[in-house]
Amino acid sequence: MQLLPLLLIPLLTAISAYFSGKNAKYVALGGSLLNLGYVLFLLYTYNTTGQETITFSVPWIPQLGVSFSLMLDGISLMLTILSAIVMPMVLYASFNRDYPDRHVLYALMMLMDAAMAGSFIAADGFLFYLFWEIALIPIYFICLKWGGEGRQKITLKFFLYTMVGSLFMLFAFIYLYQHTPDKTFALQALYEAGRSLPVQEQGLVFAGIFLAFAIKMPIFPLHTWQPETYYIAPTPGAMLLSGIMLKMATYGIIRWLIPVVPQGVAEYGIWAVGLSVVSILYASFISIVQKDYKRLIAFASIAHVGLISAGLLSANVQGIQGGLVEMLSHGINSVGLFFVYDIIVTRTGTSEMDKLGGIRSIDPRLGFMFLIIVLGVVALPFTNGFVGEFLLIVGLFKYNQVLGAFAGLSIILGVVYMFRSFQKMMLGEVKDEALNYKKQTRQETMLLLLVCLLIVGFGVYPKPILAISEKSVVELLQGIAQ
Repeated sequence: MQLLPLLLIPLLTAISAYFSGKNAKYVALGGSLLNLGYVLFLLYTYNTTGQETITFSVPWIPQLGVSFSLMLDGISLMLTILSAIVMPMVLYASFNRDYPDRHVLYALMMLMDAAMAGSFIAADGFLFYLFWEIALIPIYFICLKWGGEGRQKITLKFFLYTMVGSLFMLFAFIYLYQHTPDKTFALQALYEAGRSLPVQEQGLVFAGIFLAFAIKMPIFPLHTWQPETYYIAPTPGAMLLSGIMLKMATYGIIRWLIPVVPQGVAEYGIWAVGLSVVSILYASFISIVQKDYKRLIAFASIAHVGLISAGLLSANVQGIQGGLVEMLSHGINSVGLFFVYDIIVTRTGTSEMDKLGGIRSIDPRLGFMFLIIVLGVVALPFTNGFVGEFLLIVGLFKYNQVLGAFAGLSIILGVVYMFRSFQKMMLGEVKDEALNYKKQTRQETMLLLLVCLLIVGFGVYPKPILAISEKSVVELLQGIAQ
């Protein structure tokens, strides 16, 4: 029963926001803060009681072997914390603009939050697939209704890409289901069924599941939906996509791929790692030549997620721990980057970096806090990005030194494109578009300050974050080795 509020709080908040009219944003923010408080209570319980796993399960569709099964361990707790931290920030950032039909927007955002939370704690393959698909519906309508020019075609492409990929995952789960003795989608039963398969069949299951995850993250060459979707999405939608939603796929690698077909990952995972490294390099070079700041953020996200994917698939403690920490860091940093974009574009009407410049001289606070966010993104020591990226690269080097070396270039390339964007927009002479630039509001300053504090805080003292998932990661890998 402890886990049901993780679904009920955002779901009931969504319903309340829809019927609250002009007060919808306050209702949504209040519900998200209540959810954050409950997650912190679960974290306290997890740390003080020594209870390593919290579970809940009731039969749901017994004829198909489907149970409404939920599980929270150190791994899923990390993603639950991410969602609980990022969601109030996204909602508060949306106060920066006056959206039409705001009650619908905030209801959709909270519904999406409930679905994403469900995907992080689902302990039944069918239930995970259900939450995975439900999360797609709110973001589709958010982009379709409040998105930019060309949104109809772009959101349809996004929807179709994800739906087709999801079918391959469903087929893989059904195949595993057929190999369970009791015909069930239960997590442990799927683990046992997958591990019992010959290597070639594990490879096929691996391909089906990874394809769905590779589209959602996304990984080259399945990334083509992402830059345009991020570009036309309203800022809250882009924050949700980058900050939380793509983590459903990276989390899926840990929970629903590596433990299910470990031999398949060991035999064929090198190809997925290779594609992930290609994604890092490809997206980094594209980011370097970008002229639009929002598109730069989109491609930078592909590069960072490529590193997470490669590190996770190394299937060692350093890679998985690094991936979990980087998911948390990337979610926070993404909110910061997109909020800086929103602040600038609402004042200047453009995100083309060549048309911007000298903003730091007008608004020194924005320049300073944007620099801290940039330092976190490029993984400077004592920022949140350093811990995760260092562990990911160490894990990759243990897996394959050549791929680890190429992946390590992401840090150097990240410095190039992030500092280039900072220089073009913040430094130099004030361009015409920025002449009437107004300084930050108190609300904007508070949110950026919170982002900066999280970046520095997690970077200076990462031990509590690493401790959350360490036991669960070790146990997961020990279970695979048996």
